[in-house]
Formats: sequence, C-alpha cells, structure tokens
Amino acid sequence: MRSNNTIIKWGLFILLALIWGSSFKLMLLGLGYGLGKPTLSPWQLAAFRMFWAGLIILPLGYRAFLAIPKDKRNYAILSGFLGSFFPAFLFCLAETKLDGSFAGTLNSLTPIFVLLVGLLFFKNKPTTQQWIGILVSFLGSISLFFSKSGKTGDLLYIGYIIIATILYGLNVNMVGKKLKDVPSLKIAALAFSFLTIPALIILLVTGTHQMDFNDTAILQSIGASVILGVLGTTVASILFYMLMKKAGGVFASTVTYGIPFVALIWGVLDHEKTTIWVWLSLLVILSGIFITNFKKRQGKAI
Repeated sequence: MRSNNTIIKWGLFILLALIWGSSFKLMLLGLGYGLGKPTLSPWQLAAFRMFWAGLIILPLGYRAFLAIPKDKRNYAILSGFLGSFFPAFLFCLAETKLDGSFAGTLNSLTPIFVLLVGLLFFKNKPTTQQWIGILVSFLGSISLFFSKSGKTGDLLYIGYIIIATILYGLNVNMVGKKLKDVPSLKIAALAFSFLTIPALIILLVTGTHQMDFNDTAILQSIGASVILGVLGTTVASILFYMLMKKAGGVFASTVTYGIPFVALIWGVLDHEKTTIWVWLSLLVILSGIFITNFKKRQGKAI
C-alpha cells in the first residue's frame, strides 16, 4: 500500500512539473513573443486563462456548491483566488519584462513561503530536515539560473512573482487546514466556476471582444490561453490538491523545483547548449527535494 502511494505521489509530482514547467512557454506565446507582434495584453491573457479554466468545469460547479459544507464554500472560492486567479495576472505582468527561466527561478520561492506562512499564521512546525531540503533546492535553482543567460528585469516585476509565491504559500496552508476533507475535484469545480465571472468582466473591460479574431497570431495566442486554462490551471490544480492530500503541503510545493527540469527539456528541443554546471545545479535541486521528503513518515506532513 505504501509503495503504491509513493508511486502515485511521485507520478503526480512529475506530471505537475511537466504541466507547470511548460506554462511559462505558453505564457510567452500567449503574449505574442515569437509571433512577430504583440497579441494579447497580460490582463487579457490571464483573464482568458481563468475564463477557460472555469468554463471547462462549469457543469460540475453547482453540484460542487451543494456538496461542499456551507462553512467551507468560502474557503474553496478563496483558494481559487489565492492559488490561481491573482497569480495568473501577476505572472503574466512579470513575463513582459522577465524571461521564463528567471520567472521559474523566482517561483522556487514558493516552498519557502509555504514554510514561513505555515509557521507564522497556521502554527505549523516545519522540521529542520524540511528547512534544509527546501533551502538546498532553492540554492540549486539559483545556481541553475546563473549558469544560463537571461534578463532579470526591474524590482517591480520581480516583486510581482514574489507576491504570487506568498499567495501560493497562503493557499497551500489554508487548503491543508480548512479543506483537507473536501475532494480535490469539488474544490476546483466551485472555485473556477466562480472565477469565470471576474475573468469575463476583465475581458470585456479590456475590449477583448473588439479584437480581430481573423488574425492568425491572435488565434494562436488565444489557443495558448485555452491550454493554459484547461491544462495549466484546472487539471493541474486538481492534481495539486490531490498531491497535497497525499504528501502534505511542503512536499507538494516543491513541484516548483521540477520546473527547471522541464525548462531544460525545452532548451534541448530548441537545440540550446547545456554545461556541466546546469546538470550539477539540477542534481542539487533533486537532492533537496529528496531531503525534504526522506523518511517523512517519522513526522507529520504540513
């Protein structure tokens, strides 16, 4: 039984890393990078992403509303805002000035904020082993960034991602404390169904309905937003909730350290050259993840 749980846990981890690691590429495509001209604004791309995320699961929204206890419905909706809605806009705004690899590196702050927020506001007590593992992986992520070229942008855009990672930390701890008995699918169904409303309002306010939908570049960007919404938000969030329930919030949050591996795969496909420092950095990241989770049955998952 424990062996099967381990396989499922790492399977979810790898699948999430693949999905979210590819999301940075899709965000750039959605913004028009590589298409020869700007297409969607950051606000339009993020709003489209959340709209498609809610639309695909909307048929299940009402049933989820009835199934979730009244005292937990607000937490489920808040989880959608903290874990998906606000970060979607913050990351899209950040990627107008930061490249994908640097954004992915900053995203690696998430597990640190999961620990800090849990300690400060949810009375969690992370183990020394968890702190060491998280910090080791973060140092590996920083090393990986400096082993590759990239633009860092200014402090405002860096701040967008830092705020997003703090929100992730809040969401992981809140879900772990308030929604641990609510099925993952029901959390996602209620949260994302509700988020279609503010997403649609933003699309209308930004004049998205007046765009030239015969433009191939715009259609490609919208297509990227569909994939981001359905796969990168709805499906990934359900998988993430499942991983949190099986492995705890700290381990689940280390999925952000899997993103550099996916970035490396994209680099290989784009015929980018890698160095020994890249591979060593990835090894450090992987070591930190294993330290965080090693013999976790001896302690209580956060």
